[in-house]
Amino acid sequence: MNKIAVKNYPMVNPTPVVIIGAMVNGQANYTTIGAFGVVCMEPVFYISLKSTHHSTMGIKESGYFSINLPSADMVQKTDYAGMVSGKSTNKSSLFTTVFEEQGEVPLIEEAPMNYICKVIQTTTVHGFEVFFGEIVSTYAKEECLTEGTIDPLKVNPLLLMGMQYYNLKQPVGGVFKEGLALKKNLDIPDTANPHLM
Repeated sequence: MNKIAVKNYPMVNPTPVVIIGAMVNGQANYTTIGAFGVVCMEPVFYISLKSTHHSTMGIKESGYFSINLPSADMVQKTDYAGMVSGKSTNKSSLFTTVFEEQGEVPLIEEAPMNYICKVIQTTTVHGFEVFFGEIVSTYAKEECLTEGTIDPLKVNPLLLMGMQYYNLKQPVGGVFKEGLALKKNLDIPDTANPHLM
């Protein structure tokens, strides 16, 4: 194998940085995390927070959290929200906090996209609480849509790889589209289902 062994570190793929919102003792609190992702084909995300994080207590109490997707131009406040604890700093003053009509889950107005999630399962891994949250509401700024669909280049999400932030530059292909030419050349039957791979 013509590769170099590197340190075992889980954050090696670019992943969106998100800001988690939760009510803690009646106060909106936010914390930035990189441990976030899709779980399955259903509308479920996972987030992972230290068991000692201030927001962890609020999520456990309410059973809800928000995922706020910051744009790359929000990098300073996003980074800061992950550096200080809500136990000693009122981080709600960093952003404009809004709520949907029926809920008490804090959302960041400045973020291009927001999700409200209901906790459906929790597990503990090496001192971290992993919350699986079913999406109950999704919001996007109108200027981040193209023909009614979320446009990633307009969202301009903040990405994390290792210890560096990045942004998006351009699309390079469509999922389950780019492989069609290769599939035709290899004469693979159309019955192949990519979701079953």
